[in-house]
Amino acid sequence: MGHGFESKIQSVYIPIFTSQSDRRGLEFQLTEAVQKEIQNRTPFRIVDEPSADTKLVGKILNTRKRVLGETRYDDPRELQMTLTIEVRWENLRTGEILAQKRVPISQSDIQLISNSEFAPEVGQSLATAYQQLIDRMASDIVQMMEAPTL
Repeated sequence: MGHGFESKIQSVYIPIFTSQSDRRGLEFQLTEAVQKEIQNRTPFRIVDEPSADTKLVGKILNTRKRVLGETRYDDPRELQMTLTIEVRWENLRTGEILAQKRVPISQSDIQLISNSEFAPEVGQSLATAYQQLIDRMASDIVQMMEAPTL
């Protein structure tokens, strides 16, 4: 077919990601970004669970904001945002996990981390930093779905 996706898989069900973060709403933004990325980059259809071949489940584990530099008045000059999630992609017909990586968490989950830097002085905001994180994370998740180990 000319792409790196398993041809036996035709559909995926994506429930809203869950979140352990105190940052509300990121789970909805990330779920939507992943759905759009799948529609744009893969041959998979997004469907409801009863008719899906596979299921992609995600959980936001942590969001962190760190000051990288300050002005002489102790105002943040440059900050770094970090988003950590777990993702599991499973075959609903057989129950087997389609994507795995060796990480220090349960074998059936994959942990992905994305970083973004922003500088308030030049008009960048927390919202733009989170959107960059979400877009990168969605891209990483879809890349993880390429050529799964079956």
